[in-house]
Amino acid sequence: MQIQLAEFLRDRADGEEAATIVQKCVHCGFCTATCPTYQLTGDELDGPRGRIYLMKQVMEGAEVSASTRSHLDRCLSCRNCESTCPSGVAYGRLVDIGRAVVDQRLDAQGIKRPIRERAIRWMLREGLSRPRLFGPAMRVGQAVRTLLPASLRSKVPPRRGPGRWPATAHPRTMILLDGCAQPAMSPNINAATARVLDRLGIRMLRAGSAACCGAIRHHMSDHLGALAQLRRNVDAWWPMVEAGAEAIVINASGCGVMVKEYGHLLRADPVYAGKAARISAMARDLSELMPEHGDRLVSMLPPATAGGGRQAPPRVAYHPPCTLQHGQRIRGKVEALLGALGVEVALCADSHLCCGSAGTYSMLQPELANRLRDQKLANLHACAPQTIVSANIGCLAHLQGGTDTPVRHWIELVDQLLHAAHTGDTP
Repeated sequence: MQIQLAEFLRDRADGEEAATIVQKCVHCGFCTATCPTYQLTGDELDGPRGRIYLMKQVMEGAEVSASTRSHLDRCLSCRNCESTCPSGVAYGRLVDIGRAVVDQRLDAQGIKRPIRERAIRWMLREGLSRPRLFGPAMRVGQAVRTLLPASLRSKVPPRRGPGRWPATAHPRTMILLDGCAQPAMSPNINAATARVLDRLGIRMLRAGSAACCGAIRHHMSDHLGALAQLRRNVDAWWPMVEAGAEAIVINASGCGVMVKEYGHLLRADPVYAGKAARISAMARDLSELMPEHGDRLVSMLPPATAGGGRQAPPRVAYHPPCTLQHGQRIRGKVEALLGALGVEVALCADSHLCCGSAGTYSMLQPELANRLRDQKLANLHACAPQTIVSANIGCLAHLQGGTDTPVRHWIELVDQLLHAAHTGDTP
């Protein structure tokens, strides 16, 4: 697909990158078959190919309308289309650039979003990405949870304690990304990660000044604000990197995608380019790290025998987040590890499709998000699971809001198995 950049985008790095991506598209339409929003609406402009046409027109200088912005807003950024595309179109990067360009052009024309929409987006951007604001707000919500309307109550999980954080010092160290929303919504995930790795002789380090990975601001077109968060995290982690930390461990797959792009996003920064590239190279999703220790984990569990041994773990349905299977291209590892540990794992029908969480999407596009969630849950429930497990806090919270079946991070299940093997009871 040919593109001639308009004057306002020429000699801009984001314009050149967008043009390179657009030129790879052969408009074959394979992407529409796996695009969740196209499957729901049937509108070509709500699929990747149609959105690429819209972005191309804007970047060539065509007049932009609020309708263009709406079609881009309805994109989940799930990147399923990237897994399907035979031409290697980096659609995720393109839509991030395209959204920012469309917002800039509409703002210049005085076409602003409705004030309610602007207020919600501001609260999400400023609140979710700041743990010191989000944490107290979540605690208040949890305290009055029973009084909240159902639509809001589904976004506020019941309060749970984090459990024990291991204090043992080990020669091997890794850095854990705490995240912004996860510590308040489900603090046990980070603690469970630390406990499991502690059993493997690895100490988890945390940097108090590191927080949001930057994804929330970046995907909401606040690219400058996101870059500031990236630099802050690099600065927070760098002393630990220099002291010998082996990796940056990330247990929220949405954050993992973002941290692995630090090197690309800061490539033009003369101060941070090298450090950011090193950080991205060190970033490892938990599902990449844990299989390397699979044999040791299996050895920590008693043998499962007909006459005794360990208690049968629950049957689980696994939902692989889009940010893991399409963003990071990590597939099959969680299921294989859990299976080796004796867990009966099922993948539901259409497991490649998005659950509708998609970061802030479930709050900005609730109608589409809930339809996708309900479809996903119907398929998950068809597996008759006792527990649903996933690998991203957004998916966990979104799915739990629509079901009474427990929804947990898979590392919590591993932690539970190891704890039961060690103590003979449940944690």
